[in-house]
Amino acid sequence: MKSKGDVLGILDRNVAICDTTLRDGEQTAGIVFANIEKYKIAQMLDDAGVPQIECGIPIMGGDEKAAVKHIAHMGLNASVLGWNRATIADVDSSLDCDVDSVAISMSSSDIHIENKLRKTRQWVLEQISASVQHAADHGMYISCNAEDASRADLMFLIDFAKTAKEAGANRIRYCDTIGREDPFTAYERIKTIIKVVGIDVEMHTHNDFGMANANSVAGVKAGAKFVSTTVMGIGERSGNAALEEVVMTCRHILNLETGVDTRKLRPLAEFVSKAANRPIEKAKPFLGENCFAHEAGIHADGIIKNAMNYEPYDPEEVGLTRSIVIGKHSGSKTIMTDLAAKGVELSHEDAEKLLVLVRRASINVHRSLSSDELLYLYRDMIDNVDTFDDKV
Repeated sequence: MKSKGDVLGILDRNVAICDTTLRDGEQTAGIVFANIEKYKIAQMLDDAGVPQIECGIPIMGGDEKAAVKHIAHMGLNASVLGWNRATIADVDSSLDCDVDSVAISMSSSDIHIENKLRKTRQWVLEQISASVQHAADHGMYISCNAEDASRADLMFLIDFAKTAKEAGANRIRYCDTIGREDPFTAYERIKTIIKVVGIDVEMHTHNDFGMANANSVAGVKAGAKFVSTTVMGIGERSGNAALEEVVMTCRHILNLETGVDTRKLRPLAEFVSKAANRPIEKAKPFLGENCFAHEAGIHADGIIKNAMNYEPYDPEEVGLTRSIVIGKHSGSKTIMTDLAAKGVELSHEDAEKLLVLVRRASINVHRSLSSDELLYLYRDMIDNVDTFDDKV
């Protein structure tokens, strides 16, 4: 088991990812990973350079606890973290698994405190103090999770963070539990917590309003050094902040490196996709096959001249390839370039004639055309054969 000092060294990055695919990701309705799949996902996350892996909930016992303990003994470079409620029993269950880090979670909003816990703010603070202190006494690296933080009173949230820090927590996890936060509010709240409490903050955001990545980025802009993610953004309801989106946004928009090897994100996602029975959408940022597919004439022409015209990053960075699609919205430059690769030099006049056939064919078959189909259309045009004449 790694020491607390080891964990602090591992997490010493511009932005440190704590991936929770194996915990929050598996809490997606309908997703269940076999333990052997969990071990493979953990290894692939580690190989990609993810510094901390939240691998499950030990107090569940059975296969869940066995998987957490196995992952803790895999010899990963990453820190291995177990998730807990703010109880001594939960923390002891994590300690029994030999993890090096624990997440200790407690409701922070009055909505949860009054309607779920049916307790008081004082009771919440006492539970945090006792459970965090217990974990600290055993040398654990500790993330104290403020559940439903985005709906919590800011002054109580500050008391929550102060209590956790005084008890020995290393960071606070700001949980946008129902995904109702917005980037502007997130920025101000995170900035205030860091300034007043002086503790590291982790962003844990959900995508109910489609702003999980934006809220995570806003938190990082405000000074948060940790982001909780899942592969492909799988998670409860509409999901979590996606690992690939956070990593690439940090790199290209914020100029901050996470230390994650982006070339390994797609193989990881492909494995998780199969294990979770959740296909990768064609337009999924950084993973989908359409990320570098260009059909519109103006765009395709711009790409042919210089890829930087219409591509925000190099496809090789995430293991994808560029494709120029032939279809209804193609321009003459696209078909001239495609046929030139096959040794056919097309005049501009013929290209315009062929383009009419391409668009008609694409509409008839409800899809784009292959390069070979374009060649067949060209040959029919040259031979004065009406491709669309189905009369006997």
